[in-house]
Amino acid sequence: MRPTQAKDHHAAPPPPVPRLVALPGSPVRARPEGAAADAEGDRPASGTAVRHPRGVPGPPGGADPRALGAHASGPGATDGHAVDAEAHGLDAGVHTVDTAVPVIDAAVPAIDADAHTVDVDVPAAVGRTLDHVLADRLARARAADLLFAKDLAERVARFTREGGKRTRARLVWWSLRACGASDPASAVAALRIGAALELLQTCALVHDDVMDGAALRRGRPALHADVRAQYAGHAPPARVDRLGESAAILAGDLALAWADDLVAETRLPAWTAIVVRRLWSDMRTEMVAGQYLDVQGQTTAARSLPRTLRAACLKSALYSVERPLALGAALAGADDTTLRALCSAGRRVGMAFQLRDDLNDVFGDPARTGKPAGGDIREGKATYVTALARARAEAAADHRALAVLDRASGDAELTPDGLDEVREVLVVTGARAAVEAKIARLVAQGLRHVDRACLEPESGRRLRSLLRSVAGEPPHATAPPLRPAPGPAGTGPLLTSGADVTQSLAMSGVDVPEALAMSGVDVPEVPTIPGVDVPEVPALSAPALSQTLDTGAEETAR
Repeated sequence: MRPTQAKDHHAAPPPPVPRLVALPGSPVRARPEGAAADAEGDRPASGTAVRHPRGVPGPPGGADPRALGAHASGPGATDGHAVDAEAHGLDAGVHTVDTAVPVIDAAVPAIDADAHTVDVDVPAAVGRTLDHVLADRLARARAADLLFAKDLAERVARFTREGGKRTRARLVWWSLRACGASDPASAVAALRIGAALELLQTCALVHDDVMDGAALRRGRPALHADVRAQYAGHAPPARVDRLGESAAILAGDLALAWADDLVAETRLPAWTAIVVRRLWSDMRTEMVAGQYLDVQGQTTAARSLPRTLRAACLKSALYSVERPLALGAALAGADDTTLRALCSAGRRVGMAFQLRDDLNDVFGDPARTGKPAGGDIREGKATYVTALARARAEAAADHRALAVLDRASGDAELTPDGLDEVREVLVVTGARAAVEAKIARLVAQGLRHVDRACLEPESGRRLRSLLRSVAGEPPHATAPPLRPAPGPAGTGPLLTSGADVTQSLAMSGVDVPEALAMSGVDVPEVPTIPGVDVPEVPALSAPALSQTLDTGAEETAR
C-alpha cells in the first residue's frame, strides 16, 4: 500500500462522451456490425476515434463512492492494451472509422508512460504529450478550414509548444509521485492533465495580453500583435487592430476548448474522475474571477490590500499552485489528510509566487521575465507591493511618495526615469523589504504543511524543491525572521500586524477565515473538494483576529 492511499483505485468505465461524427464529405468506411477487429485494425494509421455513449454505474446503495476500489471488469476496464493505447495518445476501448484526416503524426515520438523515465525530464515528457494532442487537434482544424488552421490553430499550437517552464504540469507530476503513484495509467493521466494545464495557460496568457494591451509575451510578439502584423496594410489600421484582438480572443477560446477536451477524454477511475473534473471546473472559474477582479480594480483604481490579495489568490495562488497540487494528489488517490496538507501548502506558496511576480514586474530583468519592466504600473494595476507602499506613505504623510505613485499609475508613457522613481518609493517606504520577508514566511509555512504530509521521501524532496523554485526562493533557504523590520524613520509601521490587518479587513468586508489564510497565518484549510468533510473555521471577532494573526507570526518564527 502506498503511504498516502487508503485503497488503490483501478480503472472504471469513463463517463459518457458524445459520439463523434465524421466531417461531411470525408470518405468513411464503417466496420460492419459484428465484424471482428484485429489489433492493427483497432489502431489504423489514420482514423477518427468514435466512442459510443456508455453510462457510469453509481455506487451501490448509499455507499461512499470513494470506496470504489475493486478491479473494474467489462467495458472501460484498464488492461495492457488500454495503457499501451493511452501511451500512444489514443483512447483505448473505442471503435474507429477510417477517414482522410490523420489523428497522430507518425513522426511524433511515442509517449513513454514509465514514471521513472518521466522523472528524469518532466517538461520534456509533457512536451511529447502535447505533440500528440496538438497533432490530432491541428489535423482536425485543417479538416475544418485551412485558413482557420493557419491563422489560429497553428498559432495556439506553437504558443503552447514554446511554453515556459511547464511549472503547473510539473506540480501535478511531483504531487502525483510524492503521493506514491507510479503505475503507467496514473503516469499517462498526469501527463495529459499537465498538458491540459499548459493549454489553459495559453488561453489565459493570450486573453491577458489583449486585456492589458501588451505587445510582447516571452520576448516575442503577443498573438494579437502577430496577427496584426500579418494583416498590416490589408485594411485601415483600426480594423486591423480589431482583427488582431478578435483573433486572439478566438485563439484563447480554442486553447480552452482543447484543454477541456483533453481532460474529458482522459480515462480515470469513476470517483477520481469526479474529483478531478470538479477541481478542473473550480479552477477555471477561479481563474476568470481573479482576472475580472484584476481588470475591474485597474479601471476603478481599487487599491485596498485585502482586494489586491483576493485577486492574487484567485488568479494566481489557486490556479498556479494549489489546484495543480490537488489535481496530482487526486490522480494518485491520496487520502484526505494528504490532500488537505498539499492544498494548504499550495495556497501559501501560490501567494508567494504572485508576490514574487509583482516584485519582478518592477525590479526584474526584462531579458529574464520576457516582458518590459513596469508593465503593471503602466497599466494601473494594483499589486500588493504598490498597495503596501501607498499605505505606508499615507501613514507617514509622505506626500512626495504618494505623488510619485499617483503620477506613475496608469501612465502608459512612463519613462525609465519615472519607473526609477517608483522603485525608489518602494524601497524607501520599506514595501519591497516587507514583501520579500512575506514571501519567505509564506514559503516556510507552505513547506511546513508539505512536511506534515505522508509522502514518498525522494519525490517529496523533489516537490519541496520545486515549490521553493516556484516562489523564487533558493533550494535550501534559511528560516525567515518573525516579521520585517520597521521601515525607515518617518515611514510608519508595516501594515502586517494583527491590528492593522484586522482594521483593513473590517473596512473591506473580507471573509475572516479566508483573510487569515491569505495573510500567511496557519489556519485549517477548507478545500472545495467533493467528499472531503472538514469542520468550518469559526468566525472571529476583531480582537480575536488580531491576536490570532500575531500568534501565527510568532509560531512561524519558532
